[in-house]
Amino acid sequence: MAETNPTVKQLLRDPRLLFAFGFGSGLSPIVPGTMGTLMAVPLYWLLASLALPYYIGVVIVASVVGIYLCGYASKVLGVHDHKGIVWDEFVGLWITLIAVPFSWQTLMAGFVLFRFFDMVKPWPISVVDRKVHGGFGIMVDDVLAGIAAAVILQVLMAYGML
Repeated sequence: MAETNPTVKQLLRDPRLLFAFGFGSGLSPIVPGTMGTLMAVPLYWLLASLALPYYIGVVIVASVVGIYLCGYASKVLGVHDHKGIVWDEFVGLWITLIAVPFSWQTLMAGFVLFRFFDMVKPWPISVVDRKVHGGFGIMVDDVLAGIAAAVILQVLMAYGML
């Protein structure tokens, strides 16, 4: 089945699709995953001011809700992991930036690292991406990409490279 995008009107009528499509950023005809990650930045800016336990709580809630949202959008569109479903990119970036002091350098490094792991999907991310389906499957590869990017980002900071 060919992938079709919902319309802006459909997104506005169904808040679940609006969130799954990253407030419309997933409708981008080019690199919707990157556009979704970019759309996550302003929300990260707000989250960065939270104390760490609250930040982690928001990320956990966003992850659990994301399983539902991504699964719902996938069913409505009849396509597993539609390219426009980008809520998982939001969560992946936020995971990457857990416990990272906000600066433009750390934000840019985290953004690039997350996009790298999300696009390249090195082992074991690639295995999980192929074998796990549904809303959980859509979310889990980005969660793993976020964790991998977070580890590298923390190492870079620990060695004074950021």
